[in-house]
Amino acid sequence: MGNSEIQDFFEIDPCLLDAAERAEAACREDFAHFEANAAYNGAKVLAAFRDCRVSAPCLSGTTGYGYDDQGRDTLDRVVAKTFGAEDALVRHNFVSGTHALTVALFGVLRTGDKMVSLTGRPYDTLTEVIGLDGSKISGSLKNFGIEYAELPLLPDGTPDYFGVPEAVRGVKVAYIQRSRGYSLRPALTIAQIESLAEQVRHANPDAIIMVDNCYGEFVETREPVQVGCDIMIGSMIKNVGGGIARTGGYIAGKRELVQQCAERLTCIGMGKEVGCTLEMNRELYLGFFHAPDTTASALKTADFAAALFGSFGFSCYPAVSQPRGDIVEAIQLGDEARLTAFCQGIQHGSPIDSFVTPEAWDMPGYQNQVIMAAGAFTMGASIELSADAPIREPFAVWMQGGITYTSGKIGVLFGAQRLLEKGLISS
Repeated sequence: MGNSEIQDFFEIDPCLLDAAERAEAACREDFAHFEANAAYNGAKVLAAFRDCRVSAPCLSGTTGYGYDDQGRDTLDRVVAKTFGAEDALVRHNFVSGTHALTVALFGVLRTGDKMVSLTGRPYDTLTEVIGLDGSKISGSLKNFGIEYAELPLLPDGTPDYFGVPEAVRGVKVAYIQRSRGYSLRPALTIAQIESLAEQVRHANPDAIIMVDNCYGEFVETREPVQVGCDIMIGSMIKNVGGGIARTGGYIAGKRELVQQCAERLTCIGMGKEVGCTLEMNRELYLGFFHAPDTTASALKTADFAAALFGSFGFSCYPAVSQPRGDIVEAIQLGDEARLTAFCQGIQHGSPIDSFVTPEAWDMPGYQNQVIMAAGAFTMGASIELSADAPIREPFAVWMQGGITYTSGKIGVLFGAQRLLEKGLISS
C-alpha cells in the first residue's frame, strides 16, 4: 500500500505521509538486506521440514501423558536442525520467554554454582528469578544458594570483552542477553556474540554459555548456538512463532543441557518423553514456517519508525543503516506526555482493540509503572506491533513487531499522528 492509498482509509496528516515517503526511501537498502536474510532463512526452515519428514499426522495433538507424540518430537528436530543445535525443547506450556529462561537456569545450575551476566543487568522480569533485590526471595536462584555476578557494559553499551576472562573465572553459566531490554544499548549481533563466546571459551572451557535469544531469531542468518554458545532460549510469541503461535517457548542447544532443562520442566526420568500437545502442534509448526518472513516485516517496521521519528529529531536506537541484532526499536521521546501519546497512537492503529486508550499501570514483574500498547491477536505477542515502556528516565519507548509491513507502517504513522494532534511534534 502506497502513501496515497492510506488516505482512502485513515485520517493521517498529509505532512506525515510526505515524511513517510522520505523515510521509506532512506530505508531502501536496509529493506533489501532484510528480505535477503528472510529468503535465506525461509529456505533453511523449508529444508528442515523436508529433512525431518514432517507429515500431516505431526499437526495433530495428543492428550494425557503425551507418550510417543510424533508432532512434538518432530518439531523439536525441525527447530534444532534449523538453528544448528543438537537438540531442542519446543513446548506450548512454556508460559513466556521468562519462564523458558527460568527453566533453563534452574535446569543447569546447582547449589554452590555461580552465574555471571556478561551483558550487565538482565531484563526486568528476571530480577526476582535471580534474587537481585537484595533479599532471598523464596524460590529464587539466590535462595537456592546460587551466586550471581554481572559484568557491566561499556559506556557505549557494548560488551566489555577485556573484562570477560576475569568475570567468567570459576562460573558455571556465562549468561548473554541478546536484546536490549529496557535500555538504550544496542542489541548484540551474532558477530559480537561469537566474540564473547570465544573469550569465555578461552578463559573457562567448562562454562555453559547461555543466550537469551528473545527478539533475535532470524534477524541474521546464523544463531548463537552456531557460533560457540551452548544453549539459547526464546519465546514462541515473538519471532519464532511467526504471529501464529498463541503461546510457548523453546530451548535449543547441546543435547545434554536440553535434557536437563526438560527434566526441570517435567520431572527427572521423564524429561522430553512426556507432555501432551493437545491441539497446539499445527500452529507451532505453521508459525515457525512463517517466522523468517514475519521477522523481516518486523525489521522493516522498526527501520521505518527509526527513519520517520529520526526525521522529527528524536534519537532512535538503532538508527537507519546501523546493524540490527533484534527486532526492537527504541525511540527516546523525552517525556511522559510524548511516551503516552505514542503508545496510544500505536494502540489506535492496531487491528484489535483499536478503540482502547492505554495508560500506565503496575505490571507484574516490573519495578516501575509500565505503559503498553498491544492491540494484538495474541496477548503479549511482541512479534505483532506493540510498544511499551517503563515510566522513568530516559522516557524512551521500545517498539517491536509488525506481522505485516503494511500494518506495521500504518501503526507507526498513527503513533506520529497522535503526537501531532497533541502538539507534541510540529508539522
